[in-house]
Amino acid sequence: MSQIIDRQTDSELPSDTFMHSYLTNSSKRKGCRVALAVVLALTACSAFLHAYQMHRSEKHESRREIDLLEEAWRNAALKANTAVMDGLLADDYMAITSSGTLQTKEQALTNLRTGRTRFASIGFSERKVRFYGTTALVTSVAVVSGSTPEGELSGSYRYTRVYVRDEHGKWKIVSFEANRIRSQDERR
Repeated sequence: MSQIIDRQTDSELPSDTFMHSYLTNSSKRKGCRVALAVVLALTACSAFLHAYQMHRSEKHESRREIDLLEEAWRNAALKANTAVMDGLLADDYMAITSSGTLQTKEQALTNLRTGRTRFASIGFSERKVRFYGTTALVTSVAVVSGSTPEGELSGSYRYTRVYVRDEHGKWKIVSFEANRIRSQDERR
């Protein structure tokens, strides 16, 4: 094996150590492998982020779809249309009602079907829709009157509804949570 002299002076400590060339080449190969791994990782991350970023036109179209779905949910709830509601809710749908109870898709549909949950009116305001890849997060205020198995339901509620785009490209509601907005007198 050939021997070379390590004459690195960038550390300001010159060295005249004899080193076998295979060690030097091994270090170079290792450095190249690390650099290649970093480049591949950055490329993969970039591709991943690009795949989940929505273009402006796609975001606009998705926002329109979510607005239409929110209106479809409203109409289905007002008319107790369980067929439409069944299509809107994902199979693993879970809600946290304004009274803090958990409600599955089947429970929500049964309550609508049997009339245990009734809506006389629902009005929305302050809607905001944000997208995270194939997930849409909707926050809004609903002014509601009606009744649920927990009792009368009337007043203003701030809610969060989560949609996920399924394998067929359809948005499905996977989660819902509502909280009553208290008046100044009720807060004291």
